[in-house]
Amino acid sequence: MSSAFDDLLDANRTYAAKHDLKGFDGIAHAGVAMVTCMDSRIDPLQMIGLSPGDAKILRNPGGRVTDQALVAIVLGVTLLKVRRVLVVEHTRCAMASSTEDELHERISAFMGADSTWLSLGVIEDQEKTIRADVHRVRSHPLVPSDVRVGGFVYDVDTGLLHPVTEA
Repeated sequence: MSSAFDDLLDANRTYAAKHDLKGFDGIAHAGVAMVTCMDSRIDPLQMIGLSPGDAKILRNPGGRVTDQALVAIVLGVTLLKVRRVLVVEHTRCAMASSTEDELHERISAFMGADSTWLSLGVIEDQEKTIRADVHRVRSHPLVPSDVRVGGFVYDVDTGLLHPVTEA
């Protein structure tokens, strides 16, 4: 019987044959966590010169520090040796270049159903949002004061990170 996932399962078997993280302890060995967008143009580890096992990567639409991202950051800084947190949004992001209404129109047209009951969380001003999210991490009572937090915009065309703020 054929499955919609056969190609991915075949690729997984090839990957597993060379898998070298057996027994890995789950610690962020470079002491890094990154909150970034789910956009497939972003390769979080490679863009900062890291490898699997070096960092905790948290992804969501727009790269926002959501409540769940904060939980992961708290776990990272208290249990998994994270000492630096990057908040990374990016250029040409649908969440930052569309209005809530525009995205709802596109979703509703695709689905043939109303989507306005779903809060999408578009970003009206990336730098302002990044600063607010960095502050949200920095001011959290369960994030130690010696943890460094930086906010960046990743340029999907050049591959460069542009600093916005550091705390």
